[in-house]
Amino acid sequence: MKFLAITLIVHDRTKSPRDRLREVVDNAVFAEEAGFDGFGVGERHEAPFISSSPPVVLSHIAARTSRIRLFTAVTTLSLLDPVRAYEDYATLDNLSDGRLELIVGKGNGTAQAQLFHVTTDDQWDRNREGYELFTRLWREDRVTWEGRFRPSLTDAEVLPRPLQQPIRIWHGSATSKASVELAAQHGDPLFSANVTNPVEPYEELVRHYRERLAFHGHDPSTALVGAGSAGTYVHERSQVAIDTYRPIFNARLETFKRFGVKPVFTSIEDAIERSSMLVGSPQQIIDKVHRYHDRLGHEVMHVQADADGLTDKQHRASLELFQAEVAPVLRREIPSRPLGVPA
Repeated sequence: MKFLAITLIVHDRTKSPRDRLREVVDNAVFAEEAGFDGFGVGERHEAPFISSSPPVVLSHIAARTSRIRLFTAVTTLSLLDPVRAYEDYATLDNLSDGRLELIVGKGNGTAQAQLFHVTTDDQWDRNREGYELFTRLWREDRVTWEGRFRPSLTDAEVLPRPLQQPIRIWHGSATSKASVELAAQHGDPLFSANVTNPVEPYEELVRHYRERLAFHGHDPSTALVGAGSAGTYVHERSQVAIDTYRPIFNARLETFKRFGVKPVFTSIEDAIERSSMLVGSPQQIIDKVHRYHDRLGHEVMHVQADADGLTDKQHRASLELFQAEVAPVLRREIPSRPLGVPA
C-alpha cells in the first residue's frame, strides 16, 4: 500500500495566510522526511479554505522536496480553462522532475456558481469536456478541437511540453456515478473520498466502477483504487488516542450543529467504529485499514496532512508512529503498484 498526506488548507484565521501556507509547505517537507509516498493539495474557492491555487503551492513544495509525489486533490476541471490548467501543470511537471499526479473532479461549493458561473446543470459536462481537452493537450504536440465551454483550437501548440508522457490522472469520487463513469470509460484510476459516510456507499461506487471498466473494455482486475480517511491520530495506547481526539471530534459536531447539518456519526466511538477515521493504536489502525481494503480493494490511501486540532508535537508524533509501525506492515501485506506509472 502507498500513503499520501493531503491538505485542503483550511484557514481558521488564527494565523495569517502567509503563515498558514508556509505551514503547509513545511508539512510537505516533513511528510517526505517521514516516508510518505505523496503529498496532496486540494482546490477550493471559498472560506474556510485558502487552497485556490494548487499549482503554485505544489511548485513551492517541489522546490523544497526531492522525492515525494505531488498530488492535486482535486483539480476542479469544471471551473478551469483546460488550456490554462495544462500550462500550469505541465510547468509544474517539469519543475518537479516529473513528480506530479493529478486527481481531477468537478468540485463543489456555492462559490462555483458565484465566481465561475458553473452550476449543477452544467458542472458534469464541463468536467468531462475539460478532462478530454486537457488529456489531449498533454499527449499531443498540436491540437485541433471544438467544444461547448471555451473557444475552439486549430492546430494549437501549447507550451511547455510536459516531462511525463503520459501522466496518471485519477478521478476523485464522492457520491456520484458520473465521476466513476468518466474514470471507467478512459480506464483511469479512481480515488474514493471515503470520508463523510460509512463504507457502504463508497463500496457500492467502487463496485460500479469495476463493472463499468469491464463494460468499456478494460480489465477490472487491474483497477487501481485509492481511498481517503476521516482523521488520524495514532498513539501506542488506544485510550490515549481516543481521549486526545475526542475534543477535536466534538468540535466538529458543534460546527455541524451551528450550520444545521445532521452528523452522520454522533460520537467519537461511533466514528471510530463506522467511519474511516484512523484513531487508536498501531495494531487497531492496521486492522481497520485491512477491513476497508477488504471492501474497497484500494492500494493507496490518504491521511490528514494538517494537525487538525492536535498540537504540532502530537501531530508529528502520530505521523512518525504511523510510518514506523503501521505503514511498513500495510506495505508488506497489501501489494501496490508504483506511483507515477500509468495503469
